[in-house]
Amino acid sequence: MNYFKKILRFAKPYRKYAILNAISNVFYALFSTLSFVAFIPMLNVLFKQSGDIISIKPIYDSATGVSGYKEYLEQSLNFFLNQEIAKNGEIAALGYICGTMILLFFLKNIANYAALFFITFLRNGIIRDIRNALYNKLVTLPISYFTEKRKGDVIARMTSDVQEVEWSFLMVLELIIRDPLTIIFTLIAMISISAKLTLFIFIFLPLAGLIIGFIGKRLKADSDVAQKENGFFLSLIEETLTGLRVIKGFTAEKQFTGKFQNSTNKLFRTMNSLMNKKNLASPTSEFLGVSVIVIILWYGGKMVLIDETITGGAFIGFMALAYNILTPSKSISNAIYGIKKGDASAQRVLELLETENTISDKENAQTKTSFNSEIIFDNISFKYKDEYVLKDFSLTIPKGKTVALVGQSGSGKSTLANLITRFYDVNEGAIYIDGINIKDISKNSLRKMMGIVTQDSILFNDSVSNNIALGTEESSEEAIIEAAKIANAHEFIKDLPNQYEFNIGDSGNLLSGGQKQRLSIARAVLKNPPIMVLDEATSALDTESEQLVQLALEKMMQNRTSLVIAHRLSTIQKADTIVVLRKGKIIEQGKHDDLMQEQGDYFKLVSMQSL
Repeated sequence: MNYFKKILRFAKPYRKYAILNAISNVFYALFSTLSFVAFIPMLNVLFKQSGDIISIKPIYDSATGVSGYKEYLEQSLNFFLNQEIAKNGEIAALGYICGTMILLFFLKNIANYAALFFITFLRNGIIRDIRNALYNKLVTLPISYFTEKRKGDVIARMTSDVQEVEWSFLMVLELIIRDPLTIIFTLIAMISISAKLTLFIFIFLPLAGLIIGFIGKRLKADSDVAQKENGFFLSLIEETLTGLRVIKGFTAEKQFTGKFQNSTNKLFRTMNSLMNKKNLASPTSEFLGVSVIVIILWYGGKMVLIDETITGGAFIGFMALAYNILTPSKSISNAIYGIKKGDASAQRVLELLETENTISDKENAQTKTSFNSEIIFDNISFKYKDEYVLKDFSLTIPKGKTVALVGQSGSGKSTLANLITRFYDVNEGAIYIDGINIKDISKNSLRKMMGIVTQDSILFNDSVSNNIALGTEESSEEAIIEAAKIANAHEFIKDLPNQYEFNIGDSGNLLSGGQKQRLSIARAVLKNPPIMVLDEATSALDTESEQLVQLALEKMMQNRTSLVIAHRLSTIQKADTIVVLRKGKIIEQGKHDDLMQEQGDYFKLVSMQSL
C-alpha cells in the first residue's frame, strides 16, 4: 500500500475530479440502495401485506431519535399506499411504486455515469503525468545509469509496468468510495429490516477475508518475476533488431531463437500461475457470497414461515439487498488482488522515478554563456568501476587552439570527452573553464557552449532540416542551409527527394555513413558553440567520405577551441597540440612535425597507419 500511496501523489492536480467523483459515488450508492428498498412496498402490495390501515397522516417526534424516524418513514409510506389503494385501487398504487423504482434506477445510473466521467480525467491524468515524469527522469539521468541497465528493462518500466499500474492500481480509484458506500448503505437498510439476519453476514465476512488473503499472498512475488522477465524479453527484441546484420552474418539465428524461447517459456509459466491466482478471486468471492445468501435464505425463511417476525415482502427485499452487496464485495476483492499484482509494477516504476541523479546542478550553479580564456584539466582521476582510466591527468587547452588526443584503445581519450561535457563526473581533481569548476556551472549552459560530433552519427527519424536544427530554437531556413554548406552536406541534400524536408528514416538509415556524419557536423555548426568536442568523427568512413568530412571539420573548427579525439592520425596533423596517451597518462605532447622528429610513440603510430 506504500507504493499505492506514492502513486496517488500524482492525483493532486486532479483533486477537483476526485471530489466530483466522490460526490457522484455517494449518490450512486444511495440510489442503488433505495432502488432495492423500493421493492419492499411493491411486494407488500402484491402480497396484500400493506399493514394496518393508517388514516391519519403520521407526525415525526424528534424525541424518538433514529428509531422514531424509521417508524415515521414506514408509517408515512404505509399511509400513502393505503390512501392510494382506497382512492384508485391497488393497480394505481403499484404504478406509483414502479414509477418510483424506474426513477431511482435512472438516477442511480446517471450518478454512475457522472462518477465514471470524472474518474476518467483523474485516471488518464495520473497516467499521463507518470509517463511524463518517467520520460523527464529518463533524459536527466546520467549516461552511467544506462550502461548498467538493459534498454528493454527501461522500456518495460515505461510501458507494461505503467499499464499494469493503470489497470491494477487505478481501478481502485473507481471503487474506493462507490463500493464501500454501497455496502454501508445497503447494510444500514438491511439492519433496519432485520438486525438478526444482517448478523449472519458478519459471521462469514472474516472467513471470506482469510481465504482471499491466503490466495493473494503469492500474487506480488509472481508479478515481480513476470515484469522482470518482460523487461528481459523486450531487451532481447531490441538487441535482435539492432544486431540483426551480425546475427545473420554469424548464422546465430538458432542461438538467439533459443534464448528468446527460454524467456517466453519462463514468462508463459509465470503468467499462467499469476493469472490462475487472479482468476480465482472472482469465483471465490462469488461462492462465498452465495453461501452467505443461502444461509440467510434458510434462516430468514424460518422467520417468515414459523416465527412470523418479518413479512414475505420485507424478506424478499432483504434478500435483494443482500445480493446487492455481492457485486461491490466482488469488486473490492478483485481490487485487493489488483493492488497485490500491481504492487510489483508500481515498485519498478517508482524505483526509476526515485533513482538519485548523481550528476546534478548545485543550488547556486552559474549560467555561463561565453568562453574567454582556457580549459584546464587539473590533476583529474576517473574510473568507471574499479580500475582508473585516468590517473593524475593534467592538460590545458587555450582558447582558439585545437588539441588532438591520440593513443591506443582504452587509453582514456573518449573518457576526457565524457568528462568535459559532464556525462560523467571526475573522481578526483577538477576541470575548469575560464577558472570556474564545471561542477559550479549549470549542465545546460555548459553543454550549450559545446558542439559534439561522435564516431556514431546519432540521427533521428525526422526530416533533414529538423535533424540539423536539433537543440536550436527557431533556426531559419537560411541558417540551416548555411550550416549544411559549411559541413559539405548541401550538395547531397539537394539531390534528395524533398531536399531538406526529406525524412532520413530510423537512425538515418536512408543515408550513407559519410552523409550521416556530415549532417551531424552541420548540426554542430548551426549550434555555433565556442568549444568543439570531436570524438573519432571520421574513423568509420571510407577515404572519399573522410576527405569531405575532414574538410567540413576544418571549416567548422576555424576560430573555435577544439578537443579532437583521433583514431586516423592523418586527420589531426594540423592540430596546434597533439597529446599522446597511454593508460590514462600523457607520454608525449607537441606539434606533428616535432613529435615525428622525436620518433617516439606518436612516430610509431603514424608509421603503422602509413604502412
